[in-house]
Amino acid sequence: MLSRQRIPRILASRTSLAHSIRSFSSTTSSIRPVAAAGQHAVTRPRHERPTNLSSFSTYTALGKKNDKGFFDNSIEPLSEEERKANVEHAEAEAKEAETKQSKSKSSTSDAPAPAPEDGKAGAAGGSSAGSGSGADGGSGDGGKRGRKPGDKALAKPVVPEIYPQVMAIPIAKRPLFPGFYKAITIKDPNVAAAITEMIKRGQPYVGAFLFKDENADDDVIRNRDDVYDVGVFAQITSAFPMNNQNGEGASLTAILYPHRRIKLSELIPPGSPEAASIDGAKEGAAPEPVPEPIPKVTDESEQKGDVVASFEESAVTPRPEPSQKPYEPTSFLKKYPVSLVNVENLTEEPYDPKSQVIRAVTNEIVNVFKEVASMNSLFRDQISTFSMSQSTGNVMAEPAKLADFAAAVSAGEPAELQEVLSSLNVEERMHKALLVLKKEHVNAQLQSKITKDVEQKITKRQREYWLMEQMKGIRRELGIESDGKDKLVEKFKELADKLAMPEAVRKVFDDELNKLAHLEPAASEFNVTRNYLDWLTNIPWGQSSAENFDILNAVTVLDEDHYGLKDVKDRILEFIAVGKLRGTVEGKILCFVGPPGVGKTSIGKSIARALGRQYYRFSVGGLTDVAEIKGHRRTYVGALPGRVIQALKKCKTENPLILIDEIDKIGRGYQGDPSSALLELLDPEQNGSFLDHYLDVPVDLSKVLFVCTANLTDTIPRPLLDRMEVIRLSGYVTDEKMAIAEKYLAPQAQEMAGLKGVDVQLTKDAIEELNKSYCRESGVRNLKKKIEQVYRKSALKIVQDLGEQALPESEALTEEGKAAQEETEKKKSEEAASSETSSPKAATEASEKETTEKPRVAMKIPEGVHVVINKDNLKDYVGPPIFTSDRLYDVTPPGVTMGLAWTSMGGAAMYVESILQSALTSKSAPSLEITGNLKTVMKESSAIAYSYAKAVMAKDFPKNRFFDKAKIHVHVPEGAVQKDGPSAGITMTTSLLSLALDTPIDPQIAMTGELTLTGKVLRIGGLREKTVAARRAGCKMVVFPEDNMSDWLELPENVKEGIEGRPVRWYSEVFDLIFPQLDREKANKSRIIEDDKSEKEESKKKNDDDE
Repeated sequence: MLSRQRIPRILASRTSLAHSIRSFSSTTSSIRPVAAAGQHAVTRPRHERPTNLSSFSTYTALGKKNDKGFFDNSIEPLSEEERKANVEHAEAEAKEAETKQSKSKSSTSDAPAPAPEDGKAGAAGGSSAGSGSGADGGSGDGGKRGRKPGDKALAKPVVPEIYPQVMAIPIAKRPLFPGFYKAITIKDPNVAAAITEMIKRGQPYVGAFLFKDENADDDVIRNRDDVYDVGVFAQITSAFPMNNQNGEGASLTAILYPHRRIKLSELIPPGSPEAASIDGAKEGAAPEPVPEPIPKVTDESEQKGDVVASFEESAVTPRPEPSQKPYEPTSFLKKYPVSLVNVENLTEEPYDPKSQVIRAVTNEIVNVFKEVASMNSLFRDQISTFSMSQSTGNVMAEPAKLADFAAAVSAGEPAELQEVLSSLNVEERMHKALLVLKKEHVNAQLQSKITKDVEQKITKRQREYWLMEQMKGIRRELGIESDGKDKLVEKFKELADKLAMPEAVRKVFDDELNKLAHLEPAASEFNVTRNYLDWLTNIPWGQSSAENFDILNAVTVLDEDHYGLKDVKDRILEFIAVGKLRGTVEGKILCFVGPPGVGKTSIGKSIARALGRQYYRFSVGGLTDVAEIKGHRRTYVGALPGRVIQALKKCKTENPLILIDEIDKIGRGYQGDPSSALLELLDPEQNGSFLDHYLDVPVDLSKVLFVCTANLTDTIPRPLLDRMEVIRLSGYVTDEKMAIAEKYLAPQAQEMAGLKGVDVQLTKDAIEELNKSYCRESGVRNLKKKIEQVYRKSALKIVQDLGEQALPESEALTEEGKAAQEETEKKKSEEAASSETSSPKAATEASEKETTEKPRVAMKIPEGVHVVINKDNLKDYVGPPIFTSDRLYDVTPPGVTMGLAWTSMGGAAMYVESILQSALTSKSAPSLEITGNLKTVMKESSAIAYSYAKAVMAKDFPKNRFFDKAKIHVHVPEGAVQKDGPSAGITMTTSLLSLALDTPIDPQIAMTGELTLTGKVLRIGGLREKTVAARRAGCKMVVFPEDNMSDWLELPENVKEGIEGRPVRWYSEVFDLIFPQLDREKANKSRIIEDDKSEKEESKKKNDDDE
């Protein structure tokens, strides 16, 4: 009989689930609680029921609240109409049950018998089926069959006041507050199964405790310290699986309705000894019976300790107390690995409702609520629902509930909300709730401000949009609409929206775009405006590429591309180190000055690769038009921005590396002075707002890294040179050139000659011979040409030795190449057969067919081929040596001195030659002739040297009157080369003194230095290049000014190796070094020929002949 009664109950429960879900979904817009569903109820007399019923229930019979709080309403006495409805309702249920029982095969007397396991009195079968809830948590009303639409459900849920042990569910992020729903997701299948069974048994009560760790995510409490002690006693109003296709064990969503505060006194985690002992005791025993879903009692003693709630109320006959052991509510949960807790109820501390502090805080909370509600519609709905739920209409009468409501609807920190929940002192709770609510008020103000700003912008744009649409419609009706122009305007708008244009630029863009929208496409200004907008939207406003500040990577990249250049590499590493520390770098202006072929241009590209920047190069050599730098005015036809703006457009970034090549060769014409235009571009203080003539808007170039190259600084204007950081690249010595040739030049030339992987060896002595006899310049450009020539000659020799049979021409062509060749031959035959020439179109089609992407295959050289280029056979590849000796003089005669000069090609040895043009006689007149294509400064140096040499002879050798009668000619060889500079003073003086003293100078001594009339030796430049030239010429000693001692110390050891540096301050020190073993007595004798006596004799003899 019991099994037959279960069938309608199960059907009713399924219907109840759907009804429960519909009821919950219809009420989630507000926070009013729905009637607790899924509970097996025991009906109690009205005067014995608990009074903590939910005021948020949608149950129609709920009435006024009691004194305990907003959400715990007492049950009012039933009116006469309600009692009458109850009697009619009970009679209808009894008739329905009798009808069902009469159709059953079992006896009707067995139908009302209660289940013996429950130990409680049951109602009639029909009543049980109608009022019982299903396992899914549906309401009893939804499961009643045959109920009329007008029936009223007068029963109210009853929540047990004492529930010492419950299953604990940890809550993350924010705690629950009594009277406010919370939906949670259960992922643990064991916890989900336990909740399902709890609902089946009509005991859907849990304890909810907040995790202390916000990131915790678990459905079981493992340790008591993981959660706060104060939580809430909550009822599971409904639960439904998240995945309907999956059966038992799937995750589910449960709706919790907290009733009161509880405190965790003891935790029984899963796997604890207590749970294990209980499970062991129950092994082998009969499974715990499931209580009848809807037992009903009337005796107060039977209701004590009961844990189920009633949804309907009817008169039942009490049953005697069963003799079995009392049923334990949570004993069935111990077979699941869930966390159980022993809890105790928490009650609020008594307070004075008339307290001025409480009234003040209450008023402040209400005021804050009003202010927040005026700015947040969601708050306004929640406050309205909360106020309506209070039957008295006075929300200030219950300050504790008001504090809970303030905390429940505020998005505060979890710790702050937990403090509100844990506070039992009403005044303290209200202060904490007010603090949380104030923070919500600040957020609401900010949100309101943002919303107003956005609405204003949207309103303005929407108004403009509608006006534009109306204007488009009017234009379309008038037939002057141009879809192409509209698409162009939209395209420019889309491009501009992707860029971070400054406000001033955006204003100009909007004005020009508005002008374009109102111009006719046929107007001449239309294309001008269109081109301007195109340039304006192609500049990368606010777009910067990510830079690489890895020091090791920069060192690797720079060393891969260049050998030596330590000063340049150190400066780049400093730049990267500053950027690494600051996180960003400002643009710099570097100027590399050095002879040709030392890698000035290529080092700029390597810097860009090391930094991860985009690279752009343009040369200003011979540039005479300012518009190339500053751009043309838009009024000119074909106007364009300057080269820098073009670089930004091409690189698509605000921080490229721009290389300005040959800045020392910039020109000047009638179009202006480009070097003056560069003053703004290369000034770190001004290029942050560079104004191009074409764009006419400020462009930020402060993030651009400018690198300039020059061979010398003499032709660069001083103001422009002052704005740049000059880094000098000296020429390479022989050791460096050999290393560069071995590591870089030779492998590149071998690959370019098609000999990659072929055994072609260029020995070290061959490279050394190239440097010594063919390529003496400071750079490596000429050396690279000679090495390429060597490998080309080697390739020719290999092909000639292998012969054509190694790769016949027929096999060298690919299929595409053969087809192109056949087409060419066909065309030639057609042209020969026809006297008429082909039309241009036919010729174009034929030329396309005659071409292909890869017409030939490369020739494979056998492994047995070996070629060795050494010093002995080097002339077979590059011809006879150009330089046959290191020095012009192996043994210098008197009057010849080796000086050192700096040129744009590096350092060079420069000889100064002095000779006596006629014999020294008493009648000869002194004179000085200077040749060698000397410029003004060197002519002045020669005059100073001549005067100082005469002063030295007059002071130290007064009897040697050489300069009184000497006719001297001073010459500097290589007259085709212009020579200028002040550093030849001591060289010319030494040459003149050597001639006057008739003493040769050591050919292994070279000197450089500027001389004053008093004999002071002044500082010179280019000491490194001059030292390199002296070493190449085989000198053992270099004489230089003492002021250049710091430059000498900075020279690498491989440059100074084998050379003795002798700094001097006065020329007297130079004289002592040059003439260490001078015979002063001999030098002080006169060299003038005394011929007075012979002249008298010749005159007398002539007179005698005349007589």
